[in-house]
Amino acid sequence: MLGKTEIFKAFVKPKFRDKVLVPEISWINPVLENIRSEAGNDFIQYLHFLQLAKEPNLMALSSTHHYYYDFNDLKSIKTLINLKKLNNIKSLGSFLHTVVRILPQKANFVGYFKNDTGNRSVFSFYQTTKFFNGLANYLDSRTDRSLTKIEVSRLLEDHKLKVVDITDINGMTYFCSQNNR
Repeated sequence: MLGKTEIFKAFVKPKFRDKVLVPEISWINPVLENIRSEAGNDFIQYLHFLQLAKEPNLMALSSTHHYYYDFNDLKSIKTLINLKKLNNIKSLGSFLHTVVRILPQKANFVGYFKNDTGNRSVFSFYQTTKFFNGLANYLDSRTDRSLTKIEVSRLLEDHKLKVVDITDINGMTYFCSQNNR
């Protein structure tokens, strides 16, 4: 720190020397930092709740970067985390079919979606908004499909992904499923 030990000893009281000289090393998991930057702290909290945050062999599918993986890249994965909301995946059935095919048996698949709770106090306004959103999505070639917990649970089960947990956190619904093919 100061280059000369004698100068350091003169400035720091003896009872604090050992604590000052031992640096605290904090290790940051790059996968968790990627999840935090793309999906936020709520996703990290959900992984801690499931006790998956410290598990080895975690892999996160980025919502912004596209990578190509082969079978050997994924055969040791214990947990695959999808950072793109299910609402925004165009061919959701095809995507889930691929996930099930490549994930090892008993591996976890974790993701999230915006839950359409069905609370519609003004029915006509909701229908008009839904119509315009659907039209805008079609014209923009975007996907922002409306999903409910029941629909997502059924879709996961249909693709041989057993739902282990499904939890609402701050307006988003997070799920954990397990490959049972």
